Amino acid sequence: MNYTLYTVMPGNTIWGIANFFGTTVDEIVRCNNIENPEFIIPGLVLRIPATIPPDMPSVYIVRPGDTLWSVANRYGLKIEDIKAYNNIEKPNMIYPGQRLRLKP
Repeated sequence: MNYTLYTVMPGNTIWGIANFFGTTVDEIVRCNNIENPEFIIPGLVLRIPATIPPDMPSVYIVRPGDTLWSVANRYGLKIEDIKAYNNIEKPNMIYPGQRLRLKP
């Protein structure tokens, strides 16, 4: 089985992450030896069982806690590509609500 790495962001739940990646809470709990699925903390890196990566949208809306690295990691992109698609000069200056193009 293939795995995707996902970094937990503020406000994430295992249910929401499972729903996003098309897997189950039980699978995420099992793959990560999570004792209490009600308690996950931002910054925790989870192995997500995913045989098919999620569909990549053309545009991504930045959420609180997102970084260019986390967005690139989520969709298997390079930070440099996202910067180029969006004319971003300062990669640390993205903000919630910002629209990022993920495809040329």
